[in-house]
Amino acid sequence: MATLRELAFHSHPLHTSGDLDTIVTTMTYDSRQVEAGGLFVALPGGYVDGHDFIESALQRGAVAVAAEREIPGVPTLVYRDTRASLPSLAAAFYDHPDRSLNVIGITGTDGKTTTSYLTDAILSHAGKTTGMVGTVSVKVGGVVLEHETRQTTPESLDIHRYLASMRDANVEWAILESTSHGLAAHRLDKIGFDIGAVTNITHEHLEFHGSIDAYRKAKASLFERVGASGGTAVINLDDPVSATMAPVAIGATILTYSRTAPAASIIAEGIRSNERGSHFTLRTESGAADVALPLLGEFNVENALCAAGIALATGIGLDLVAAGLSSAPAIPGRLTRVDAGQPFSVIVDYAHTPESLEKILKLLRGLAPGKRLICVSGSAGERDTAKRPMQGAVSARLADLSVFTTEDPRFEDAMSIIQEIAAGARSEGKTEGSDFVCIVDRQEAIDFAVSQASEGDIVLLAGKGHERSIIWGQDKHPWDEVAAAKIALAKAGYGPR
Repeated sequence: MATLRELAFHSHPLHTSGDLDTIVTTMTYDSRQVEAGGLFVALPGGYVDGHDFIESALQRGAVAVAAEREIPGVPTLVYRDTRASLPSLAAAFYDHPDRSLNVIGITGTDGKTTTSYLTDAILSHAGKTTGMVGTVSVKVGGVVLEHETRQTTPESLDIHRYLASMRDANVEWAILESTSHGLAAHRLDKIGFDIGAVTNITHEHLEFHGSIDAYRKAKASLFERVGASGGTAVINLDDPVSATMAPVAIGATILTYSRTAPAASIIAEGIRSNERGSHFTLRTESGAADVALPLLGEFNVENALCAAGIALATGIGLDLVAAGLSSAPAIPGRLTRVDAGQPFSVIVDYAHTPESLEKILKLLRGLAPGKRLICVSGSAGERDTAKRPMQGAVSARLADLSVFTTEDPRFEDAMSIIQEIAAGARSEGKTEGSDFVCIVDRQEAIDFAVSQASEGDIVLLAGKGHERSIIWGQDKHPWDEVAAAKIALAKAGYGPR
């Protein structure tokens, strides 16, 4: 609860109108969620403009509006950019919850969710109370909520609301997946970061940022803020672009990690992998400890090193870090096996960039030498178009059969997207009908892939992972990749009869 005067004091509107002593009891940017006594914040959007819903918000009981123009007859805070001003409004309304928490920001193209879960596992194992906001879910202490926004980093108002809930639940450490979108679009403004970490920086989101350099700068802004607060930056030396974050973090303590560089602060020695996970020695400047990581792939060893760096920065001892990693849980939608008694493997994974798809396919190839690898994948509509043929080329090179299908078309034509992916396969000399097929309907694509599998083969369903919808236009159609795999297996004669 706050008065408009208090909110204006902290958010500096261009001008105000109406009674500034109006008391605001709730705040939202979604007119459908307005409650009596609420402040409605009108945000311009990609498809709709919140200003068009002001009247609806008032009818639902809004007592004031934050907008980019004055609203006659209504107490109004007027801003040049409501989205950029929303974090200040949110921080003031929720009484700056980040000041009562230790905040960790994890950025990177791939691996943010896995690293967040591993960090949470270590901190929880060490007896810390944690909260987490990310791709899969929101965690507040012991309560875990799945969220349907499909935003890894939600809007700033939601972030501050979650942080306030964490403060009220006596959370010690808040872990935030910090996307380039979130950093560039002000979703993480007005939050003080104690620790910042980067997994990798590759090819993604150029439809939003315009260039790799702008994408990198968005990521770098996290480390500028960590440096300004005198925090700790955890940097991946195995990724050349990630390594450039260190000079940006002026004023921060730098911890580096690597699978290969002996000069790093944290390294993995003697990596040994099998179908159950990876064993390695976690070595730091203060000693060494053995880790039995229950996750497949050397890329997950890198994620584990990143999580270890974060945990060490919180003051947790090396032995507890190693024990936390060894007891880490399965990550939703990451290398999830679907078993209905079939003589081949079906695996669901979120891999949706060329780099992550390549890592997963190489890993799976090593697990089934001499057997066929069948890959189902797509690419999102209205997102980075340059990566589409790159993904097609990766699948064509590393899989024996590629099935290109729908991911989230949004307002683009689904088959047009698929043909852009297929162009990458053709550039590798592959032929449609024998090396790859194009099927718009994702269930049909999965059905086909499963029908082509023989004993010992691996079918990878890539790109959807944990997600619970496919976006067509503005509509989110319910989707469950694991359930879709089970349907396909049942059609092929496997599972309960």
